[in-house]
Amino acid sequence: MIKLRKFAYKFWLPILLCIGCVFIQSQSELALPDYMSDIVTNGIQAGGFDTSIGDVYSPETFEHLLLFADEKQQETIQSSYTLTSYEDLSQDLKDTFPKLEDAYVLNDLSTKQTEELESALIKPMLMVSSIDAMDPESTQYQQMFQNIPEGMDIYQVFEMMDEQTKNQMTADIDAQIDTMGESTMLVAAGNGVKSEYIALGADVDQMQTEYIFFAGFKMLGIALLGSLAAMASAFLSSRVGSGFARNLRKAVFKKVESFSNSEFNKFSTASLITRTTNDITQVQMLMIMLLRIVLFAPMMGVGALIKAFTHSSSMTWIILMILIVITVVIGVLMKVVLPKFKIIQSLIDKLNLTMRENLTGVLVIRAFGNEKHSEERFDKANNDLTTVNLFVNRAMATLMPIMMFIMNFATVLVVWVGSQQLDLGNIAIGEMMAFIQYAMQIIMSFLFIAMIFIMIPRASVAADRVYEVLSTDLTIQDPKQPVDFDDSQRGVVEFKDVSFQYPGAHEAVLSHISFQAKPGQTTAFIGSTGSGKSTLINLIPRFYDVSEGEVLVDGVNVKDVVQHDLRERIGVVPQKGVLFSGTIRSNLKYGAHDATDEELDEVIRVAQAKEFVDEKPQGLDEPISQGGTNVSGGQKQRLAIARALAKNPEILIFDDSFSALDFKTDATLRKELSQLMEKNNNTVLIVGQRIASIMDADQIIVLDDGKIVGKGTHDELMKTCQVYQEIAYSQLSKEELANA
Repeated sequence: MIKLRKFAYKFWLPILLCIGCVFIQSQSELALPDYMSDIVTNGIQAGGFDTSIGDVYSPETFEHLLLFADEKQQETIQSSYTLTSYEDLSQDLKDTFPKLEDAYVLNDLSTKQTEELESALIKPMLMVSSIDAMDPESTQYQQMFQNIPEGMDIYQVFEMMDEQTKNQMTADIDAQIDTMGESTMLVAAGNGVKSEYIALGADVDQMQTEYIFFAGFKMLGIALLGSLAAMASAFLSSRVGSGFARNLRKAVFKKVESFSNSEFNKFSTASLITRTTNDITQVQMLMIMLLRIVLFAPMMGVGALIKAFTHSSSMTWIILMILIVITVVIGVLMKVVLPKFKIIQSLIDKLNLTMRENLTGVLVIRAFGNEKHSEERFDKANNDLTTVNLFVNRAMATLMPIMMFIMNFATVLVVWVGSQQLDLGNIAIGEMMAFIQYAMQIIMSFLFIAMIFIMIPRASVAADRVYEVLSTDLTIQDPKQPVDFDDSQRGVVEFKDVSFQYPGAHEAVLSHISFQAKPGQTTAFIGSTGSGKSTLINLIPRFYDVSEGEVLVDGVNVKDVVQHDLRERIGVVPQKGVLFSGTIRSNLKYGAHDATDEELDEVIRVAQAKEFVDEKPQGLDEPISQGGTNVSGGQKQRLAIARALAKNPEILIFDDSFSALDFKTDATLRKELSQLMEKNNNTVLIVGQRIASIMDADQIIVLDDGKIVGKGTHDELMKTCQVYQEIAYSQLSKEELANA
């Protein structure tokens, strides 16, 4: 995947935006359990009072608090509040606390000062609230404060006592406070503030409702922000993934277009199709997953782990144990599944190949009655792929139930351990609920990471297959310093002692070929099957490079010019006429985009295609199906010839292009072609199997076993070349040859 990174550079801005959106999404999801914990613990359990700090205290309560504070705490408390007369109180405070008279009002404090004040107030607030909550008639009250003089309250007695006596009297309360956990102490202190507010006439139920609603609206806002970030990240990642795949397909297609026949021999057509479609789709999906889950899962996992440690370090061993189990499960699964992904891609290649062969050769299959054999071949390829896919999917399907079991087990374990921590007062109910959510987030993050680790090897295999195409070294490349064509030799084609050997072959296909083809003349090639005629023709447009010697076009070696410029001067009609889906017009203008209808009519007439084109209901706009399957072989060949003529190139190459034509049409076409050639001064090269198609050529070259065994006109070869004579007598009688 890293090898294809340059295709992602173009999308750096959307990628950065996507990372930002994923970060916002993860942080919003991590924040929600905290707010839920606050609502449960502070909003419900503590009645909306989440701190030991009150906004106001009556002078009486304030003095009581100072009684139970040491000197340092007293200094902190006194510096944090200001005694204010009733006339100087704000109207908001008067409305909120109807029974308030003169009061100590909280000053504006910094964060550090607030923390110091809260720490200083916790124990005094617990002491005051505990004493105020006692029933004077209770046994406990009587035992603790039985020696209080008549006419005095507890606080007056405390004020008169020395420090040692105070500690003895409050020993039981101190012991009870010391057994409280931090969470319980905060709740109890908050309840003390609540009692004070009730005494001052405040509507604490309204305060509780406002606290819960305020926290709930913050949760709603954070959830909405997270949802918007999630939608934005999904949109951006999809855009990046689609654009990445589009550019990758374009690059692969462009690379394949630059392949010579040597490169095409390395990759089957089915494999190239699979690489351009299925493999790039795999890479596209991984790119989307990388931006959405690979970034999101670690952010969530690490963030939730930190939060869990912060909230309840006493239960983090549960998460560590769960993570070890998940890691083992995922490791075993990856060990089993990963090797199968490479097999799947090769089996898809095989299935595509089998399907393509069946569709391409359907007529041959039917002609030999081998439908059953073809079905068996396809069934085998299909079943092999299905078997491996089933194995992989079944193995992957076990992951979710295992994860769900682990998640539920973790929930039960957290509740069991958390209940003990609740009993000890170390955590609140809301914190335990938040811890459960953080544990689930950690487990889900590891599940996402596991999915990615399983996807990455499969996509990596696909990426390697795509990169293999992109990194293929081209055997035929444009020169770094191209040479211009010599216009004084326009249309001249010359072979100078050319030999050619296919890559990996042991013997040369062509040996020491030398000839020259001139403008206004027709040069024909004939020979037995396998003699090298088509190979020789393919060397001119540089579909292959010669092994030895030189091929010159317009006086310049074809290796020294740009391939596009070379092929612009050449019109090729291959052995098998190939038409593209579209219309007759679009096919004819394939190499001549600016051709007029009059010019198209002329080349159609020369190619002997006018009769059947005029019969079409839409004429030149008649649709052509893929591969030209809605026209006959002869019509397809004539349209292919017309397409080459419409380009009006310097050099026309016909590679056995008249084989599907009847003798009459062949003769008429050659006559018209000869007249057009004289008019435009084209160089014509014809590969033929029939003597009748080439006997009028100005120069006939006879090939046998890759060597030139004869060169000259028809009459000259009939006298001097035995191979040509054998071909001629095998096709025509002596009388026909004499009359010709």
